[in-house]
Amino acid sequence: MTASVTEFTVDPWDPGYAAALAVEALAELGPTSAELVLDVECDAADWKPVDPSPGTTAPQALLIADGVRRVDARVWVHDPSSPMPIPGIAASYAAGIVECGPSGATLAALEVGRSLFSASPYTPEVKTPHATYRAERASGPSMDELSLALQRQVTQLEVDLAVRYRSRTDDLLLVDGPLRGRTHLPRTVGYIKTHHTAYLPGPQSAVVSALAPGQRTPVFLMGTSWRRHAWYVRLPVRSAAPWAGIARCEAGADLPRDEVVRLADTLTLVLPALAGVDYKDPRAPQNLVPIGGLEKLLRHRLGDPKVLYRALRTAAHS
Repeated sequence: MTASVTEFTVDPWDPGYAAALAVEALAELGPTSAELVLDVECDAADWKPVDPSPGTTAPQALLIADGVRRVDARVWVHDPSSPMPIPGIAASYAAGIVECGPSGATLAALEVGRSLFSASPYTPEVKTPHATYRAERASGPSMDELSLALQRQVTQLEVDLAVRYRSRTDDLLLVDGPLRGRTHLPRTVGYIKTHHTAYLPGPQSAVVSALAPGQRTPVFLMGTSWRRHAWYVRLPVRSAAPWAGIARCEAGADLPRDEVVRLADTLTLVLPALAGVDYKDPRAPQNLVPIGGLEKLLRHRLGDPKVLYRALRTAAHS
């Protein structure tokens, strides 16, 4: 008697990272609490994989914005109004923009910031020989609240860079991560490569699984704590793992239907050529080549964490 063999598929992402599709998302392929409008581009019952419309062209330049963050030290702020020191973090962060065009990708803008975050109104500015950490208020003392304050600073730095750089251009801007906090930027799309929740009902979720590389789902409208248009796209991938190569794109909720569809077609056309390759990037293909290169450069620009940590300790003692 021949023993049966149980088939399995290896997720293409490096196991050191969270899976591209979280286990919790697989368990939520049914209805979710998110507001969904599935008939933006076509009736919900008519959903099927979508190819870019004939005549879709790539933008003259695609701008890709990303940011990185790092906690350099956990600190205690000695607040005279509090019987106990108040926790905080000293953090470095950076944002940059890469311009992708026919001749390749070039760095368009980059800026580094450093801040000390605490809920205390007495949070000090810290100056060291290597860097100055500006004082920033957090909404509370928990690590989640401190981390949120840091992320808001990273997002604001990305927005400031985009506004300054795009004063010279009207090209398409792709931001790595959700679009929240950046929906006011023109011709801007958020790019999400890790899925913690499967928002779509079963029939529409099956369309995501059926996508071939270079195809997308119809555009839909979704609302959680904020509203936006969204669609899923599949990048070139060799794996058959669930949702392998799938990324979600987001655009502003107030955009007209035709404009959102054009953005979806444009991104579906240009993204496959920028897909990461698995022998170079453990998060391929969703971690686009320009994003991976920009992240590496930004982290380098944050400086040596050991040097900054020692400088912060010296400043605290002095």
